[in-house]
Amino acid sequence: MHFVFMGVSGSGKSTVAGRVAERLELPFAEADEFHPRRNTEKMARGEPLTDEDRRPWLAALARWMADHESSRQSTIMACSALRRAYRDHLSGGAPDVRFVHLDGPRDLIADRLRERSGHFMPVELLDSQMATLEPLQPDENGSTLDISHSVDRLVQDATGTVAAALGTVPSARRRR
Repeated sequence: MHFVFMGVSGSGKSTVAGRVAERLELPFAEADEFHPRRNTEKMARGEPLTDEDRRPWLAALARWMADHESSRQSTIMACSALRRAYRDHLSGGAPDVRFVHLDGPRDLIADRLRERSGHFMPVELLDSQMATLEPLQPDENGSTLDISHSVDRLVQDATGTVAAALGTVPSARRRR
């Protein structure tokens, strides 16, 4: 199984997904690291990406999952996956891809973006991302977590969700 923690920039997907991957000792991918340089430069200038910009990025992410699938390894990824079409593309990388949507109020997310340093995504693109976001549909394999909760609670809830889907129980050692 492959778990994609999705949501707009600043929703906490990288933080939560990274900690869940660490607890469950699963390979982790930060989708931002797969962007071609021209994409990150474009976003840093405050320009939203087009679907054409995203196509090679999504293909690389799907390949990453497919490579782990061929090794029979479950994975965790942090990726915006804002549109259904993007999620469908990612799902083409493996037969069982599940989504965890980190969602919450715009003001909370904007505050997080303003407090963050060293990231290419400016707060000015938040409205563009929110306009692009297509929430999970009933026929998509996934769940939504409210980011108004503490990071520790989100990690605990997400770890439980992923572990249950995998049929495992996180060990005490992994919780540290």
